[in-house]
Amino acid sequence: MPIYRSVGMVPNKRHIVNRQSNGRLYHEELFGTEGFAGLSSLVYHLHPPTMVKEFGKPYSARPSLAIEDNLQARSFQGFSLPPSEDYLQSRTTLFVNDDLQIGIASPQKSTEDYFFKNADADEMIFVHQGNGTLRTMYGKIQFDYGDYIVIPRGTIYQIHFNTPQNRLLYIESFSPIEFPERYRNRSGQFLEHSPFCERDLKLPIDLETHDECGDFKINIKKRGLIYPYIYGTHPFDVVGYDGCCYPYAMSIFNFEPITGRIHMPPPIHQQFQSKQFVVCSFVPRLYDYHPDAIPAPYHHSNIDSDELLYYVDGDFMSRNNIQKGQITLHPGGIPHGPHPGAIERSIGKKETNELAVMIDPFRPMKITEAAMALEIQDYFKSWMIQPEMSFT
Repeated sequence: MPIYRSVGMVPNKRHIVNRQSNGRLYHEELFGTEGFAGLSSLVYHLHPPTMVKEFGKPYSARPSLAIEDNLQARSFQGFSLPPSEDYLQSRTTLFVNDDLQIGIASPQKSTEDYFFKNADADEMIFVHQGNGTLRTMYGKIQFDYGDYIVIPRGTIYQIHFNTPQNRLLYIESFSPIEFPERYRNRSGQFLEHSPFCERDLKLPIDLETHDECGDFKINIKKRGLIYPYIYGTHPFDVVGYDGCCYPYAMSIFNFEPITGRIHMPPPIHQQFQSKQFVVCSFVPRLYDYHPDAIPAPYHHSNIDSDELLYYVDGDFMSRNNIQKGQITLHPGGIPHGPHPGAIERSIGKKETNELAVMIDPFRPMKITEAAMALEIQDYFKSWMIQPEMSFT
């Protein structure tokens, strides 16, 4: 986040003597990504954040690939993924490339007996079903249905659910997740034409400071392996921090759609960016208001990027027979467009109530074996109609 925050006890200068009431020094940690050039925060701990007691045997979380080169439109039924009690075990990666991994999860229980740290990637978690609290050393974030939760890489967290059944879509990004540059000024402030603003953000609150010693398990993900670490002090022992690197959330329902007289291209729906992909939000909106407008999207060729669409709720007007949690993959290199009948159905309509998340990777996605277990067969044939013959 480019928004500077100062929370809790922070000294008036960086890197100076800063003592506790018992005379011991607070332990300063520079927490940031992209070396010393990216966003960072200075964090002040009661104890050193380096007190490792034990190191367990790592195990693999690397997905098994089924298809490395794909040029076929495909669809997958995400809600067919069976629930799993454990949060990490429930995370099921469906699509991968060198820039990101995309997956779904259906956890039933909170992470009460361990903490998790993704040392590889920024995480974006979209909450499709359920609600609860994300706990980090920066404080708590209450999340609900429709929230995007963005967690910078290296952030230790626990996720607590208030609900027994939860459905999540997640992205692991190997470059920072940001807001689109065209909606920010040089200082990072949202511009007036942005479809969202700073007031829409859910920032961490209720800073926790745990002065506890013991055995604290942190599962750390690095290069697709999970390393079980045991630390001697509670990871949430922070008394204060300042800077621009911390988790946050934003609801898809706070995205204000951009509309026009005639159909506008997908970039108007963009909500996030990274170096090699974008994330767009399709939300309820008024349709195009030119008297002869065709609200349905025109056929277009995916040449430079794949398109993944995760269907959340409502009636998605350009597709037939779509269910909640369904995912479509339209690969770069071939055109795609509305299903048969969708164009005619859209003419004269005034609004749409669709809700969906679109991810456009700029490099091809590989498909995992777990994804193939959820595939809807012969989706690529769903555009077949009897061609209309024209004679002159």
